[in-house]
Amino acid sequence: MAATKNYVRNTAPFVVPTTDGKLIEEHVGLASTGTGQYSVAHMVAPPHWSEPPQRPEFDEVTIVVRGRKRFEIDGEIVELGAGESLLIKAGARVRYANPFAEECEYWSVCVPAFSPATVHREE
Repeated sequence: MAATKNYVRNTAPFVVPTTDGKLIEEHVGLASTGTGQYSVAHMVAPPHWSEPPQRPEFDEVTIVVRGRKRFEIDGEIVELGAGESLLIKAGARVRYANPFAEECEYWSVCVPAFSPATVHREE
């Protein structure tokens, strides 16, 4: 019987196709490693970017590396800068945006993993 490895090395993250100029590189998650318990993605949002509101079934932690990011969470506006982090709990209505003149680079961790079926974006 062959032994199984207790790790998964990902040398090429899954690049999520987008039409809004945002870079999404999933390093761990359903699309990249088949991991459903959580997902980890590196993202770069271009200046003046935003997406429709959503009400995900997962918790999401955002850690900003550079630039700033705006969140509209259940009607409240929160802005993060480099070195700051935020936990948004499952079920909150949230809209992500970068209304600023510079790019925003950040990491996102979702528990359970991000899935198009559980993000519930408003179109």
